[in-house]
Amino acid sequence: MTVPVVLVHGTRLSAAQWSPQLPGLRKEFPVTAVDLPGHGARRGEPWSLTAACEAVAEGVDALGGGPALVVGHSLGGYVALEFALRSPERLRGLVLAGASADTRGPWALPYRAVGALVPRLPAALLARWNDRLLRRLHPPEVVAETIRTGYAFEALPAAWASVLGRFAPDALRRVEAPVLILNGEKDPAFRSGERAFAAAHPHGRARIELIPRARHLANFDDPAAFTAALCRFARELEAAPQEPVHPTSWKRGQP
Repeated sequence: MTVPVVLVHGTRLSAAQWSPQLPGLRKEFPVTAVDLPGHGARRGEPWSLTAACEAVAEGVDALGGGPALVVGHSLGGYVALEFALRSPERLRGLVLAGASADTRGPWALPYRAVGALVPRLPAALLARWNDRLLRRLHPPEVVAETIRTGYAFEALPAAWASVLGRFAPDALRRVEAPVLILNGEKDPAFRSGERAFAAAHPHGRARIELIPRARHLANFDDPAAFTAALCRFARELEAAPQEPVHPTSWKRGQP
């Protein structure tokens, strides 16, 4: 049975982040990229993890209701993990890309500081900085759609506040589906907890894969390698027997 794939973007970006991956994935799998609240086509919508999980659920529904492979990058990775905890019966597999750092403790301090600083800076200035950075680091055909779509800096403080202090490696103990931890080799901050996350999976079905020489935006640094890793994992899910998963009760405030 073909595995549907739902792609969840990172901080301040939009579904356009996945424009380098969509053509390759569509050759084999039903796929959609969603916008999170406050981002992309959902600009102006208030951010919450609940609303973010609902956006992922809408993506799963658009592909037939799942269970689906949910792929999240950075902020989107933590949203995908939250979705996995709340809706395990709708999850076939999980990819955490640039989202295997423990968001508690001292690690979170600089991100809290940035989250407090961003609202004080003009959005136009931040956008120019981002455009220049993306153009300097990546080929124009890779980042053109992201630059065209723009950035959602206004959603950043609330989004980061909902994630910081919430996610630890132990969260994977409650994920039954197979997990791929897909990181850029040169992304030390966001891959800092990758081994602990992988080791926490209750059935040992979490593995780490690195994109050589890639940084945090690994899907931009090496689009072909990133897409190939997703396709391999999706094929593995297709080949493996699917075990029934029953919904679990989730209460607000649970990690």
